[in-house]
Amino acid sequence: MTAYVSEETLDRSQMRDLQWKRLKQTINRVYSHVPFYKKAFEEQGITPEDIKSWDDVSRLPFTKKHHLRENYPFNLLAAPMEDIVRLHGSSGTSGKPTVVGYTQNDIDHWADIVARAIYMAGGRKGDVLHNAYGYGLFTGGLGLHQGAERLGCATVPISGGNTSRQITLIQDFKPRVICGTPSYILNVGETMKKMGINPRETSVEYAILGAEPWSEEMRTTIEELFDIKAMDIYGLSEVMGPGVAMECKECQDGLHIAEDHFYVEVIDPDTLKPVPEGEDGEIVFTSLTKEALPIIRYRTGDISSITRETCKCGRTTTKMSRIKGRIDDMIILRGVNVFPSEIERCIMQMKEIGTNYQIHLTKKGVMDHAQLQVEVSDSFFESLPEKNFENPTCKDLIKKIQSTLKTEALVSMEVCLKQPEELPRSEGKAKRIVDRRSSDSLSVSS
Repeated sequence: MTAYVSEETLDRSQMRDLQWKRLKQTINRVYSHVPFYKKAFEEQGITPEDIKSWDDVSRLPFTKKHHLRENYPFNLLAAPMEDIVRLHGSSGTSGKPTVVGYTQNDIDHWADIVARAIYMAGGRKGDVLHNAYGYGLFTGGLGLHQGAERLGCATVPISGGNTSRQITLIQDFKPRVICGTPSYILNVGETMKKMGINPRETSVEYAILGAEPWSEEMRTTIEELFDIKAMDIYGLSEVMGPGVAMECKECQDGLHIAEDHFYVEVIDPDTLKPVPEGEDGEIVFTSLTKEALPIIRYRTGDISSITRETCKCGRTTTKMSRIKGRIDDMIILRGVNVFPSEIERCIMQMKEIGTNYQIHLTKKGVMDHAQLQVEVSDSFFESLPEKNFENPTCKDLIKKIQSTLKTEALVSMEVCLKQPEELPRSEGKAKRIVDRRSSDSLSVSS
């Protein structure tokens, strides 16, 4: 393994020294330039001078997404507007985006970080890179784009959607790397097959996939469909964008965090106390090099774990596990907690099942009710004598799915089979949960 930058192979003491220097700079910056943080420090009864060791980091205040919304649009910026060169944002339930600003130094750091991530996944200078992440306020498209250009790739800014055109460009431009959400890249491959094109015969060798939780079973499906290696990339706009962490092609077993730019913690989301290394909890990030929007102890809402052992690829940076799910997406059914990715893991092991599914949540009286709507595979559907699901074979399949969910995910769900392509397709992030519980509650009470 040849690292893209030397920081990827620093020993633990060297990395901690670098992080500490940059953490102190960040703390001083937010305290001096962001009234929100100065007030938060005062409420904690601390000043920057009180943070004297790593043990003191737990005294720093947490930042949550609602803090960005409450300070919309620019009240969290630590740089004057004349130094801001770009604004990104993610939409929220209030209709207002969470705004993230970048100085030119921020953009340069971000490009370097993403170039490192693409290199880690197998991309090299001179490659054609097909970028199917959405462009705009969403950080995915431009984030991967600038990193690919920094690495020296010929970057195709196709964005999401218009799948037939995507396929034409893949055939004509012959990219070695493809980037996008796993659900959409899967959609591209399925569409190829329907057009009589073998996805395994394209030029693509590596996929950089993220922006939504996805299971190992989904990875296997994509890799077999295209005959490629598929790597997970992680990031979120509030912290920087894509590139905060990346899987290496050598191991595909956990994502290397760009620790020279981000300090990571894992906490119990209920007690807010740290959890032991290797145990699942909520990922928390503190930025170390950002100028425009430095962020302290940002609670991501993502569930993961971390390990600090040296990877087989030779990198020494802390690794985080694949995202198990988001706290907001966790479903509680009769006291059992389950994430959509766990449901995906169960059903994608079955050859009778296709690749698209949704979980519909409703109310039955005062109880939450979940229905799994799942497409059957093309081969299974074609094997049915009558093209409907009112037959013993389909009823047996429903029982098999329900039994697997009960055994492996400990949940009971109603199962509704759907024809291939009956459920809506994703051109960005897949919509896995359709929650109608609040409307049902209103209709019951009225």
